Amino acid sequence: MTPAEIVERALAEDTGTGDVTTELCVPSDRQASGAFRVREHIVVAGVDLLPLLYEHIDFRVTDGTLLDPGQEIARVHGSARLLLTRERVALNFLQHMSGIATMARKYVDAVAGTGCRILDTRKTTPGLRHLEKMAARAGGVTNHRIGLFDAILIKNNHITAAGGVRSALDAVKDAQLSVEIEVRTRVELDDALAGGATHLLLDNLRPPEAAEWIRHIQHRATVELSGGITLETVRAYAETGADFISVGAITHSAPAADIHFRLELE
Repeated sequence: MTPAEIVERALAEDTGTGDVTTELCVPSDRQASGAFRVREHIVVAGVDLLPLLYEHIDFRVTDGTLLDPGQEIARVHGSARLLLTRERVALNFLQHMSGIATMARKYVDAVAGTGCRILDTRKTTPGLRHLEKMAARAGGVTNHRIGLFDAILIKNNHITAAGGVRSALDAVKDAQLSVEIEVRTRVELDDALAGGATHLLLDNLRPPEAAEWIRHIQHRATVELSGGITLETVRAYAETGADFISVGAITHSAPAADIHFRLELE
């Protein structure tokens, strides 16, 4: 689903048959302006959606900008009715996406200097994945696969269903896509390396275990770590020598950023 389609659906959901409060209270010819401002330190995301909601916009920042309390994201102009009717939809997108971008930046900053990159995941709100991955990218995160169609990720249940690590790897060897495989034991790890795996996913290991496994791999494959990694522990995981760390919390648990909209008559 494209950003335009997502915004259109959000407007239809909120407006329904009409904004009865605004239509009754506000004269149809009244013009106004309004400013989107932040109330906390955030990394902003969702700015690129504003042209899908408003025609006349003065942009103050771009996605990925770090803002201090009181700073403006953008100022919009036009019919007071239109500005009021679209206020909540605009805020919902800005608050949600900026929350994700802000959390993403915290993880990126936490591993700075280690050479490890933070990845997002498919743990996204149904229907909003495109926007949530845009927001994660604005925060400095590297986007993992978009869906089930653009990369191969063989996880533990695939290995079970395929009949083992080597069977799963053999089945995808001619695919014209990147291939990553999750390994749960040292036996599976050695089977994967012997089978030509070049990208390994190690899940739910403690940092000392992860470091030991990565030393055993000896750069024969790139390594992604995942599984319950938090802001408090991510640095320790990054220092194991991992190439990537994937964090579902960036998209599924980020709190909304505190942003408000103030209308002024022109």
